Parts: sequence; C-alpha cells; structure tokens
Amino acid sequence: MNVNSIAAMATSMSDTRVASEVATTVFKKALDVQEQTAMQLIAALPQAPNNPPHLGNGVDVRA
Repeated sequence: MNVNSIAAMATSMSDTRVASEVATTVFKKALDVQEQTAMQLIAALPQAPNNPPHLGNGVDVRA
C-alpha cells in the first residue's frame, strides 16, 4: 500500500467513527425526549376512581 491509500483509509475510518458517535448521541437525545413526553402524559392522566371491591370479579374467561 502506498501512503496516500493508508491516509485515505484512516480518514475514512475516522469519518465513520465520528458519524457513528453522532448517530448514537442523537438517538440518546431522542430517547430522553420520548421519556420526558411519556412521563408528562402519565402525569396528565386522571386518577382512577375508587371502584367497589366486587367490580371485576365476575369476568368470564371461558367464552
């Protein structure tokens, strides 16, 4: 191999590594935003009413 091809390969490998790191960082940020949005949605849900204790005991599971 000549010096030019070695330098080109090293540059290419470096570019690939940087692109991979950027993609990983963007993915992590997207996950953080999604987590925050999900937590806001959960917090916005109305509280469940207090149902009577007999409610839901007669579910037919053999239909």
